Amino acid sequence: MQTLTPFEFQARLRAGDQLLDVREAEELALAALPGALHIPLRQLPQRVGELNPQRPIAVLCHHGIRSEHAAAWLEQAGFSSVSHLGGGIEAWSLLLDPTVPRY
Repeated sequence: MQTLTPFEFQARLRAGDQLLDVREAEELALAALPGALHIPLRQLPQRVGELNPQRPIAVLCHHGIRSEHAAAWLEQAGFSSVSHLGGGIEAWSLLLDPTVPRY
């Protein structure tokens, strides 16, 4: 698993990585990145089949803690190319795109 900066994370998304947002629905309503598949962390074991294990996957959350847990879980589940956004969507907003609301 790789921990990425917002700039590295953006490059991975542009390269075609699957984007997985593991925040809760209430958080997603406040700030979101387009194209993300929303699976709250607590639902990941039941919904992992919605992801393609053959494609690289980039995971995000609010501050990077839940996305790190999700990325580690995905690796244990057989996903071979997993990264997560260090600092979460908060870092994305602060360092890359201030139009994404902070909460």
